Amino acid sequence: MITVNLYYTGTNGSARKFAQEMESSGTADLIRAEKGNVRYEYFFPMNDPETVLLIDAWESQEAIDIHHASPMMQTIAQLRDKYDLHMNVERYVSDELPSSDQGFIRK
Repeated sequence: MITVNLYYTGTNGSARKFAQEMESSGTADLIRAEKGNVRYEYFFPMNDPETVLLIDAWESQEAIDIHHASPMMQTIAQLRDKYDLHMNVERYVSDELPSSDQGFIRK
């Protein structure tokens, strides 16, 4: 699995408005329904009201590539422009949790 953390930053609450429009327009649900999407969730950092974190996870690079080639990306790009957002991106490839870490996980 590949997880991409996208930090959207704007001004005057624009990042939160972007996330709200992604949800209310149904765009986020359409992305969640795409083949290979594992997770698509927005979070709000407590110490930065002008940033929204999107955690976006996919089964494979192929699934990401198909998503990036879809018309959905045009919709997302238009909304990013509408809200004048800037982005920072982190990308992670999932690894098995080592047994030595299990003792620190409360279930």
